[in-house]
Amino acid sequence: MDDEILDEQRELVRVLEAHGWDVTESELSVYESPWEDDDTPEATITLTARRQFPESDVPEGAGEDGDDDNPYRLK
Repeated sequence: MDDEILDEQRELVRVLEAHGWDVTESELSVYESPWEDDDTPEATITLTARRQFPESDVPEGAGEDGDDDNPYRLK
């Protein structure tokens, strides 16, 4: 089972990279199911990826000091 999960993780990384993402971190956890009636092992895959976008794709004024009222935007 571990080989199957690793193969799926590799496939997910390939898909992200094919779309221009750079995978910077990968975490794989395999564990027993937390449900009492299920003995099936489970897995969690966490991927962290980054991608730069051309400036032409960034909306005008985004990230600049101005009338951007988005409280979630990092400046």
